[in-house]
Amino acid sequence: MTKEALSLPDIDDSPLSPCVANGQDRTKFEQFKADSDYLKEPLRTELQNNSDHFSNDAVQLLKFHGSYQQDNRDTRQKGVEKDWQMMLRLRSPGGHIPPELFVALDHLSDQLGNGTLRATTRQAFQMHGIKKESLKTVIETIIRSMGSTLAACGDINRNVMAPAAPFTYGDYPVARRLANQIADVLSPSYAEKTYLELWVDGDISYKISPSNEVKKVRKNQYKEGVYSGDIKEPLYGSTYLPRKFKCAVTVPGDNSVDLLTQDIGLVVFTNAKNKLIGCNVYVGGGMGRTHNNEETFARSAEPIGFVSAEYVLELVQSILALQRDYGDRKVRRHARMKYLINDKGIEWFIDKLKNNYFKYPIKSLRKEPTSKLLDYLGWHKQSHDLYFVGIPLLSGRLSGEYKKAICKLVNKFKLDIQLTPNQDLLLCNIGSYQRSSIKKELSNIGIIKPDSPEPIQRHALACPALPLCGLAVTEAERILPEILDRINTQLSDLRIQKTLLFRMTGCPNGCARPYMAELALVGSGLDQYQLWLGGSPNLQRLAKPFIQRMPLTSLEETLKPLFISWKNSKKEISFGDHMNELGDQNIMELLSLKDKEP
Repeated sequence: MTKEALSLPDIDDSPLSPCVANGQDRTKFEQFKADSDYLKEPLRTELQNNSDHFSNDAVQLLKFHGSYQQDNRDTRQKGVEKDWQMMLRLRSPGGHIPPELFVALDHLSDQLGNGTLRATTRQAFQMHGIKKESLKTVIETIIRSMGSTLAACGDINRNVMAPAAPFTYGDYPVARRLANQIADVLSPSYAEKTYLELWVDGDISYKISPSNEVKKVRKNQYKEGVYSGDIKEPLYGSTYLPRKFKCAVTVPGDNSVDLLTQDIGLVVFTNAKNKLIGCNVYVGGGMGRTHNNEETFARSAEPIGFVSAEYVLELVQSILALQRDYGDRKVRRHARMKYLINDKGIEWFIDKLKNNYFKYPIKSLRKEPTSKLLDYLGWHKQSHDLYFVGIPLLSGRLSGEYKKAICKLVNKFKLDIQLTPNQDLLLCNIGSYQRSSIKKELSNIGIIKPDSPEPIQRHALACPALPLCGLAVTEAERILPEILDRINTQLSDLRIQKTLLFRMTGCPNGCARPYMAELALVGSGLDQYQLWLGGSPNLQRLAKPFIQRMPLTSLEETLKPLFISWKNSKKEISFGDHMNELGDQNIMELLSLKDKEP
């Protein structure tokens, strides 16, 4: 790539790491990224050797390409080599999976994985159990099937979320289109070349070339402020971001994307002709934290204002560039944008954005309706002649006859799939004449009323945790059904006719966004969990921790006084709202923990 080819003014080609530009010394890891030749070495070299696993250095680069190295912790034995395998995560903006890609994923998971697919809370599929020697085959097949894993992990912008509902009218197609544009604009320019070089034999760049509109917007990455100083990677530079970065787009009133947990959250507004007129913008959300480290915490995003449509893509680039330059590159646990905003203040952030990065107006927020957590389960009209059906997947896991039946439907009727942030699956583009056949096929695998799962299961989330996640300290997905049954039984025994929003993780990193739930369990030891209470049903309020290490054997005993208090409340309010109204002291008294620190 040359400056002349891009028709750019003369630019200093010398590499300039953002962390050095702001007076910070490069840590070993930051220098490692800079020395990797844009995410290439030593990954390229190790793909050629006969080892059954990658070195730690290669693993760090592998994340940027969408994969984590794991081992099966259930089969670990002293003195025996670990059962190494790869988890591979796709990037699918707004959760869109075309039929040919899903059929390929189904086949790959059976032939080269562990037989399962998993819909994530960021609207993408994960595959597990891939051996190192099969990884290139799997990624190349995904790319040739019009999928991608680039930037699904790593210190970079991750999968961009949007409401999954495939409505062809109103704000929804506008939100999906904007999510796709953001994903393309924030994709690393030169790393795209590295990605194809590593994983695909032959040149297929013409198949995945960004649109002319995206290319035009990307030229703004060479503007003063946004430009990193690196001609090859103008937005990210050779050291990319301090940590991961997450964006979501939604429509007014739909909070299926958990908007306030994002680094950037956008709410689209359209005119009478369904054209984008601009977005409300929220910044600084994030869920990850570390036990016993008060300097790490979950945080909900704050509004900065409304930006007109013509400037939205420049804005997201500018915000990312600000985080690139000022995010903490010395302490990775303190590197997310939420810590920058918390430390410096939202006023500092907005001033810095306006003065150094973004020269266009940021206006007052537009009024939004009250948000709801929507899930689109069941049958819906997609357009005047098409339908879609939302199918519940507990923890997003697809396997066995269930997966086989879904693949058969997708292949037979050429149905697009949309994955939801709630880990459910929508079958889309169903013709009127196909409905009865699809209903019959679904009923054969037990999906008779897809809009009516068990109420407590409807919005419950859990991370994968054991046995494959190296960060997990205890179980989550595998025991979620049991925990939901226990909570449901307790509510029934107490004659409580209401339900609640429950989430569960095997560690504090927050992959299932537990800190927004009404009731959450966060792994803190073997079969022990932190108890979090007080989030809202529409995901607008952070929960709080009240017990640090609750044994699972104490679950019913611990929750009973809380549930009784909720039942006896004279107000018809949700469990989370009731906990919030009770206040910390009253909750501690109910838990018999008045004199202990939360």
